[in-house]
Amino acid sequence: MSEPESLKPKRGFAESVAGAARRVAGAVRGAVEAVRNINRDPEPERVGQRWGFGAFLLVEAIFILSAVFITALAKQFGISLLDSVPLVLVGSIVPTVLAAGAAIVITYVRGNGPKIDLRFSMTKEDVAIGLKLGVLGLVLTYAAATLWTKVVGEENATSAVGDLLSGSNLPLGAAITMFLYVSLIGPICEEIIYRGMLWGAVERQGWSRWAAFWLTTVIFAIGHFEPLRTSLLLVIAIPIGIARLLTRRLGASIVAHVMNNFLPGLTLLLVSVGVM
Repeated sequence: MSEPESLKPKRGFAESVAGAARRVAGAVRGAVEAVRNINRDPEPERVGQRWGFGAFLLVEAIFILSAVFITALAKQFGISLLDSVPLVLVGSIVPTVLAAGAAIVITYVRGNGPKIDLRFSMTKEDVAIGLKLGVLGLVLTYAAATLWTKVVGEENATSAVGDLLSGSNLPLGAAITMFLYVSLIGPICEEIIYRGMLWGAVERQGWSRWAAFWLTTVIFAIGHFEPLRTSLLLVIAIPIGIARLLTRRLGASIVAHVMNNFLPGLTLLLVSVGVM
């Protein structure tokens, strides 16, 4: 006898659920195995790298002092950060780019260059893992930001860049420049500084990759100098750090970071041009 037609849809649904469950279980097993491999396979010794925590502190000093210098110079000419579009762009972009550039120069002068010392490379695996963890980061960021907004209140739930751009109608060119910085240039530079240089400094001391992951995650959050957002930035940093942890390369964390910043960057673009 043939199977009653009424049972076929139910069986098809059950098979779909079972297939989805198998895929989830496979993904979990893969993640567990990847974590085990982190402990089994230690990082190779950093031969030829003659820089460490001092280099990272120098890079951070360049970031802070350049931001202070730009602000002080503007004040000397009576220019307010809130009233000058060029100053907003320069003050936001230049310190981060200078710091990342200094990090790269240090690897050439005191090491083997960024490809070796900072693990600055990009493979298909890096892109795939970065995209997956970037999507996970977006979900976590949305959930964490929703909870954080309820705790601190709507009026306090903005970033430093968001505060500068809120309520301002930027020229289209300036708005696009800020979007490119928030969603692309900034993430690349921050990854060079934190999960490139700081991570490399930790590993040079012989500490584990887990130590590098947690230390860079915490300092990344603190290093934005936005005390109210530090807890939120910690959540944002975890998937990005995991991408670096699993692949051992900066490419994956850059992709995850860009993915995580794309929607906030797009929102800033729309707000700054008056669409939202």
